[in-house]
Amino acid sequence: MGCPQVCSGATLQCSFGVAPSMLSVLPQNRTLTAGMPAANIMDHIPLVNILPFGMCQSLANPMVAAATAAALGVLTPMPCIPATATPWIPGGPPTMLLGNMPSLDSNSTLMCNWAGVIKIAMPGQVQMLIP
Repeated sequence: MGCPQVCSGATLQCSFGVAPSMLSVLPQNRTLTAGMPAANIMDHIPLVNILPFGMCQSLANPMVAAATAAALGVLTPMPCIPATATPWIPGGPPTMLLGNMPSLDSNSTLMCNWAGVIKIAMPGQVQMLIP
């Protein structure tokens, strides 16, 4: 059995974010899963698909580095502005294409330019096993 398909409303977590976020998927691929638009690896656009994770704690983020330097080296988180320039990394071999791109499954990861790794905490739908 494969991983659950990820859809709009999925819960995301960044390794340097202090709060979870949600995935927003536009209905451009015209495919629904659990009644919501299904995601593919190209749904990585900051502030469109990837919403902020509260505050960012990564020193690779220039805003965090500047605030930390101003605080004499005390880590000072700053508001998260996702910087996801590349598509999602599939969690395994593609099993389905959406809009000619691999669909997003719950094992996929996304890299932030500020060294964060974004993972899918809850795909937006669940699989039920019926005995």
